[in-house]
Formats: sequence, structure tokens, C-alpha cells
Amino acid sequence: MKLQYEPKQIYDVSKGQALFKKALSLVPAGIYGHLGPSEGCMIPVSAYPLFMSRAQGTYIWDLNGNRYIDYMCAYGPNFLGYNDPDVDAAAIEQLKKGNCTTLIAESMVEMAEEMVNTINMADWAFFGKNGGDMTAFAVMIARAYTNRKKIVLVSGYYHGVAPWMQKLGYSGVTEEDLANNLYIDWNAPDQFEKLIKKYPGQIAGLIATPYYHPTFVDNQLPPEGYWQKMRKLCDDNGIVLIFDDVRAGFRIDEKGSDYHYGIEADLSCFCKAIANGYNMSAICGKEKLKNATADIAYTGSYWLSAVPLAAGVATLRKAKAIHAVEENAKKGIKLTEGLKEVARDNGFDLRVTGEPAMFYLRLGNDFPSTILHQEWVTECVKRGVFFTSHHNHFINYALSDEDMQYTWEVADEAYKVVRAKHPDANYIK
Repeated sequence: MKLQYEPKQIYDVSKGQALFKKALSLVPAGIYGHLGPSEGCMIPVSAYPLFMSRAQGTYIWDLNGNRYIDYMCAYGPNFLGYNDPDVDAAAIEQLKKGNCTTLIAESMVEMAEEMVNTINMADWAFFGKNGGDMTAFAVMIARAYTNRKKIVLVSGYYHGVAPWMQKLGYSGVTEEDLANNLYIDWNAPDQFEKLIKKYPGQIAGLIATPYYHPTFVDNQLPPEGYWQKMRKLCDDNGIVLIFDDVRAGFRIDEKGSDYHYGIEADLSCFCKAIANGYNMSAICGKEKLKNATADIAYTGSYWLSAVPLAAGVATLRKAKAIHAVEENAKKGIKLTEGLKEVARDNGFDLRVTGEPAMFYLRLGNDFPSTILHQEWVTECVKRGVFFTSHHNHFINYALSDEDMQYTWEVADEAYKVVRAKHPDANYIK
């Protein structure tokens, strides 16, 4: 790809860095969790803005006023575009009426109806705040319905931060937290079958993401027939099949990722894109699980707040009207094809895996160190394109052709900077 452009400005991020120093004295880790540098994914930390001043569409601005094209989309919640006018209007209209009150607003029923009418497998819907609320609840439902204890997970999984979802050796996690967890590899129905035989009548549920998208590794789509095999093993052995669609929901198929891959899950968990950044999550289930779900004591102070539910209704209705799922996939294909071409022109082997609207990037001629890729990501961020080195990325509907062009130009310049710093690396010809 031949690109002609003026050199990009290197951003000054001093205001964000100064605020981070203050935050370190007030907040554990300064910025905790995946949005901060504590997990070692912002190298060097001094190159990253860390704090935002505002957001709009596909952009975020830092405290120094620099604009970034945001391909992390708040790690998924930005689906239609930050501050989407239609979603915000619905939220504001509901806020004027009330938000968190003793009586429940009708927006709960409206959102439940929207979910049931949208998600192919859904007979009912239940709402929370975080994806982890729903994955944990799904496991409880499976246990309540089957009167069994054990849960099967795919190695490399991430289903939230509750202790049972983490790994032995992680701070604060005990053996007892994981006592009923069983593990299989991705794309290994034979391993699942062996566990079923080893623990007959003891497995309550299988929980998995629709496709394999852990951090720091290439994403893997399910091979043909995979989910059909897993569905049959669950059916034949009374096991509840749980789809963790928290990240991929509405980025693969508006009817649910299980529908996209040709099956019906028993329970599907949603969050991220469901309300375009308003804080809500949902679980949808089959009729057979409805009574077991109703019997569980599970709620939260703000789970039925009316504003996020109204935003969710507006998000789903608008997404369907503008065909956001299909359009975002097209944008993802166009963007990543351009990125691969830019990489090749500079001697880099850029690998793109996963679904188009939720792609993962890695340099094939930088494995296993990932040093070149991390440096390339940092050079992109310094010029206004926010990628990451460890996680899948996200497309939002507000992304424009002009944004993609700017991204390709920044990617090109960033590759040239990295190549100049590492002239002897293993480049392709």
C-alpha cells in the first residue's frame, strides 16, 4: 500500500502521567485492573495517556487534548459510538423520570422483551451490572437445575474476576474456590467426553466463550461441527451448556453467537455491547431453567436501575435498524486487510485472528518475544491510534473510512520507526 502523508505528531501525555502519580497515592495500583498499566500491557507506561477528558464516536481525548482512534472501545462497551445521540436521549428521558427507585421501571420489561425477541435461544432475560455477575449466576443456575457441583471450563478461559473463575496461585484464591472446576483444552470434545465418563452424573455445566479469545495468543474460531459435538455431549448427559457471550455478544451475530455457530445454548451471558457503555449485563435462558433461576437469591442494589435498561432498549433497536453487526464486520475486514498490507510493505508479518469485529493482532516474525509488536503498538498510541498488544480489539459503528486511512498511515510510520530501531530483526521480503 503506497501511502503519502505528513509525519504524525508525537503526543505529549504529561498531564495524564502527572495525574497517575497522584492516583498512586490514593488508589491501589493507581488505575486498577485492565484499564491501567498494572498488568504490564502498557510499555513504557510513560508513553500512554492513562486518563481521558472526553469521548465521542470512535474517539477519546486525553488530558492534554490529544485525540485517539480507540480500537479498544473501553474493552468492548462502545458498540455504536461513544455518546450515541439516540442511546443517550433514551437514557436522559428515563433519568428525568427516575433511575434507582423502590418500584421497578417499565424499561426492565421492555428490555427483557427486546432480548427475548432478539436472541434466538432466549425464553427469558435477567439483568445485572457486570459480565461476571452473569457468568457466576449461570453457574449457580446450572447447579440449581441439575443438583450437581462440577463445572467444566476451557483452559485459557476468562469469565470474570470471582475467585472460582481465577487460577490457583493467584493472590486471594484458595484451593477450595476451585475445588469443583474441571478443565479441557479448546477444540477437544474427546477431553470433555473423558471427563463425563470420569465424573458420571456430577457435571452441572460447561461454560465457554463462543470462540477462543484469551490474551496474548492467536484467537481460534470453532472448527466445523465442534459446537454440535459439544451440544450433543451436554444433551446426552444432562449438562447445562453456558455461552459466555459477554465479549462477543452482538459483535458476531445479533441473534447470539450460539446461533451464529449453529446451535442453541441453554444459558447465554451478555454485557459489553448490550447498552453502548451504560452499566448493565444480562443472562438469557431456556424455559426449562426458568424456575431454577427464580429460586436463587441473586440481586444487587443497582441491578434494576432504569436508565441503563432504557439505554439497552435503544441500543438494540438502533443496532438492528442500521445493521450494526454486519457493518462492523465489514469495517473490521477492511481495516485489518489494510493493516496487513501496510505491515507486509514494511517487512512485517501481521497475523489477524478472531472474528472481524473483534480481531486480535500479532507479528509472526516477532514470536515468542512480542517485543517488536509491543513497540509498534506504543508508536501507534503515541501518534493517536489506540491499539493494545495483549487483547482482541473492537470495531464500533462510528469508525469511518477516514479513520481507517489515518490508522494505516500511523501504522506505516510506526513500523518504520520500529524497523529503524531493530535493523537486524527477522523481516520478510
